Amino acid sequence: MDIFSKIAAGEIPSYKCGESEKFYAFLDINPLAKGHTLVIPRREVDYIFDMDDDEIAEFQVFAKRVARAIKRAIPCVKVGQAVIGLEVHHAHIHLVPMQTERDMHFGEPKKTFSEDELRDTAEKIYNEFLKG
Repeated sequence: MDIFSKIAAGEIPSYKCGESEKFYAFLDINPLAKGHTLVIPRREVDYIFDMDDDEIAEFQVFAKRVARAIKRAIPCVKVGQAVIGLEVHHAHIHLVPMQTERDMHFGEPKKTFSEDELRDTAEKIYNEFLKG
């Protein structure tokens, strides 16, 4: 079981932002911005484009719901989406609240937030996620 599967299963603590039977969303521990969230399938699959058409469609719809929750919870112009995923061999989507395009630059230094800030941010996003 890879690290993201362990997170989705609750074996490793995370800051949950949304979940369904098939997918899980949680705050990135090395965020580009406040509210930077990772969305994963619960099923272990290394590469997003190895997912079948129906699954990838459901994955994107779930990510859209999470992105809308982020936008309502975190003041931003838009929520950017990126699929890079070379560091963890489990398909995932980055959702990043953006003020400018520079906020999506993965070469920038990562932000740090206190545990209280992370918990509060995840709670705000999750509460918005539950609203639909």
